[in-house]
Amino acid sequence: MSAQRTWQGPSAQRRRELLLETRSIAIVGASANPARASYFVNRYLSSTSDYTIYLVNPTIDDVDGTPVYPTLADLPETPDLVDVFRRHDDLPSVLDETIAVGARAIWLQLGLWHEGVAHDAEEAGLTVVMDRCIKIEHARFHGGLHLAGFDTGVIDSRRRTGL
Repeated sequence: MSAQRTWQGPSAQRRRELLLETRSIAIVGASANPARASYFVNRYLSSTSDYTIYLVNPTIDDVDGTPVYPTLADLPETPDLVDVFRRHDDLPSVLDETIAVGARAIWLQLGLWHEGVAHDAEEAGLTVVMDRCIKIEHARFHGGLHLAGFDTGVIDSRRRTGL
């Protein structure tokens, strides 16, 4: 992993356009564990968007009744976007699979940064997003987050009076 980040990701406007153009998302590294970020992102996108969501993980068969596919090649259609929840060392092989199935974009979740993958993905014609949460970005662009970054309809620190 490079100590210095030199790759520049797409602008907020381009990330918004990517999410608007996307019809199907494959979540690689999906988990049935509700404490895992991939589980939460799957639940959020499945309940708040029109995306067709595919889950990919060779070690589990389903998540809450939704089938999980062992590889991207096993999906019933080519996903537009591949959202990745995998270790840094696994990212080049996930990119290889992404390119092989013909997806248009690869999105590396928060904490994932791989300059080589970004370069190779762009060389292959893919849109690349790294170190960003697709759930946060979706909520941000679709009115689910306040400018401060919080969903103001859920958390309220003010005491209610007259109850």
